[in-house]
This record gives sequence, structure tokens and C-alpha cells, in this order.
Amino acid sequence: MKRFAKNEINELADILKKDGVISVPTDTVYGICSRMSSIKAHNNLMVAKNRPTNKLFPIMCADEEQIKSIAIIDEKIEKMIRNFMPGPITLILKKRPELPEYINNGSSTIAVRMASSKTLEDLIRKTGSPLFMTSANQSGSPVCTNLDEIEKSCPTLDGMLEGNVSFCKGSTIVDCVSKPIKIIREGPISLDQIQRVIKN
Repeated sequence: MKRFAKNEINELADILKKDGVISVPTDTVYGICSRMSSIKAHNNLMVAKNRPTNKLFPIMCADEEQIKSIAIIDEKIEKMIRNFMPGPITLILKKRPELPEYINNGSSTIAVRMASSKTLEDLIRKTGSPLFMTSANQSGSPVCTNLDEIEKSCPTLDGMLEGNVSFCKGSTIVDCVSKPIKIIREGPISLDQIQRVIKN
């Protein structure tokens, strides 16, 4: 399986534009991804991950504008985006109704992250679409911690981006749709930190 350096982003973007699936390092764990704007790319990622059809993929966006293009944002959510993104946080938001059903299996919500590195941001921009992003492993198995493990666990990938991860722990997942907001998964950012930002 070919491994690409950070200066080969154009080649990786071309793979994604052709509905391919690749692995990339994020700030939390290694991820595998495909472009959001193609149902074929979505289905290829499902196969690579061996993911149950009822489990939804988070979406990795390049910036706040991309998040606004797929999700509905209010003032509190904007504060969270500006204080914690990019960073190890996933926000569950109300999705925009015009999005195709395959993106979130008909759910009214969507989970979003923001690119945690310039390399990942460039990849998303060059692909021309936000990315479905999920941890690099077979569904239900431990998350892979290096490229050799990823290659063994997900042998059908179309390429791998070299690089390291920082936290080695999944992002904090925040349900912003519930009232009050709640933490779905503990991660590097705490509920206390989030509440302090929202109250200001």
C-alpha cells in the first residue's frame, strides 16, 4: 500500500476525488476517510471499515464556513467552534435539510469536526468536499496506532498519509441538540471548559 508524504497532498486528493479511501493522521487518532459528496465514496468507506449501516460517520470540515454549509449553527455553537476548533472535539448538530440522505442515514443530526492540521485542511480544500472521517480500524476493534497496524487492519485502502497523532485518544463528543448540551464521549476537552465558554 503506497504511503504518501505531506508534500504529496495533490495525489491523495485525486484518490479521494475518484471515490477512494485513505488513512490520515488527525490530532486525536489515525483516521480513514472518503469524500462526503459521493455516495460511492461513502459506500467504499463502509466496506473498508466493515461498518454497520446504522452507524453514522462524522464529517471533517476545513473551516467554519464548511460546517455552516452542512449544519445549523446558533450563537452557543459558534462560541464552541471559535474556542475549541480546530481541536479534539466533535459537535453533534442539526443537519441542513437539503443534505442527501446517505450522508447521515436520514438522521436529523450530523457530527462535525474541523481539520486539525494545515495538511488535512489542504487535503479537504483540494478534494473540494468535506470528508467522512472515522477511526482507522475495523468496526468494533481497537484503534490502530501506527501505519503498519492500519495496513493490516484495513488492507483495501487506496493510500496512506504519513504523520503522527498528538492525543492518541478520541475527541470529546458534544451533543449540542439536547437541552442542556451533554457530553456523549469524554475526551481531551471537558464539560466544564465548554460550559465556561458558553456562559461568557
